[in-house]
Amino acid sequence: MFDKVLIANRGEIALRILRACKDIGVKTVAIHSSADKDLMHVRLADESVCIGPPNPIESYMNIPAIISAMEVTESDAVHPGYGFLSENADFAEQVERSGFSFIGPSAETIRSMGDKVSAIKVMREAGVPTVPGSDGPVSEDPEHNIKIAQEIGYPVIIKAAAGGGGRGMRVVHGESELLSAIQLTQTEAANFFGSGVVYLEKFLEAPRHIEIQVVGDGLGDAIHLGDRDCSLQRRHQKVLEEAPAPGISSNSRELITSTCIQACKNMKYRGAGTLEFLYQDDRFYFIEMNTRVQVEHPVTEMVSNFDIVKEQIRIASGDKLSISQEDVDIKGHAFECRINAENSKTFLPSPGEIQRFHSPGGLGIRVDSHVYSGYKVPPFYDSLIAKLISYGNSREEALTRMKNALDEILIDGINTNIPLHQELVKDSEFKKGCVTIHYLEKKLNM
Repeated sequence: MFDKVLIANRGEIALRILRACKDIGVKTVAIHSSADKDLMHVRLADESVCIGPPNPIESYMNIPAIISAMEVTESDAVHPGYGFLSENADFAEQVERSGFSFIGPSAETIRSMGDKVSAIKVMREAGVPTVPGSDGPVSEDPEHNIKIAQEIGYPVIIKAAAGGGGRGMRVVHGESELLSAIQLTQTEAANFFGSGVVYLEKFLEAPRHIEIQVVGDGLGDAIHLGDRDCSLQRRHQKVLEEAPAPGISSNSRELITSTCIQACKNMKYRGAGTLEFLYQDDRFYFIEMNTRVQVEHPVTEMVSNFDIVKEQIRIASGDKLSISQEDVDIKGHAFECRINAENSKTFLPSPGEIQRFHSPGGLGIRVDSHVYSGYKVPPFYDSLIAKLISYGNSREEALTRMKNALDEILIDGINTNIPLHQELVKDSEFKKGCVTIHYLEKKLNM
């Protein structure tokens, strides 16, 4: 086991990683920007290093500065959390070349899964179902692209191969829009991701967003920890998640999880990962793999009673999987509400000082948050300030507990999206389960 782990992130995920390290007796180093000196995990870490100004490009994404901090503090490994450098293959490569361990997959795996065209090819070869598409980047021949779109059938969606976070996507409903839409998406992809490579896929009209949590030991063994439904989204950003996904037949669930595990075994996947799917008419269609811990990992931890972050650390240190698939026992139901510092109507960010913070409690309630009374939410980073998780023996019980927890949580001094979540947990369609990825945006535009 490592002696010391450097946490290359901030906010609630950094605190989550620190707690996992403390559980297994590993010392911690917190890096932070000059704007983040008062973060909770910085206060609690064994050591802390300021690595730059508030701009994340000069701090949390500054690879030389992070590796220097690892050298100065004599850290053994780095945990990247999610976001920032967590899926940056060059970072993983440079960390390991410098003699440290990267808590995550190999650089080769990150690179392969980060390119969605490459990822689709790998999954298709493993038998994982994929969305009908162009089977690679769009051609430079406009007529060929028109023909491919006709074969797929409109509507189609153009996607950036290196895309993510809802950027680099454009839906096309007819041939007259296709060529200009491809050009626009290529330009957008080049600007945001440094690569203008795009591909075509069939646009599913009313799918749900279902994902499978996997963990591999890098030695050829892998397990799954069940599925999650992340269909409540706004502008392709998840808002509320649950596990397990409601309304999926046991046969479909068994088939998709077994193929996901086979894919992970084939690539000797190391660490935690998530295979994301669109699900429609009892069929799964692979869209991408996230080679990191997910924001919504707590709902899986609640229903599986398994610590994903500790397992990431153990595996990176050289251990085999601590459990087999037969040991995985999914019980009950869990929800997660992402609490953001933003206006619940306009969604404008709301940085500022939290004057009062009260965390809800009770049986089946978990709060992952780095904030406290007097904490100042900076304007430089993602607006996520807390994750409120509820667990129950049934979906109904977990939802009732979430409703009660949302009524109890108190965050004064800034705007939050708590009112939106209070509305969602009472929504009649959501209470039934199985809403599509378009449901929330339609509701918000009503």
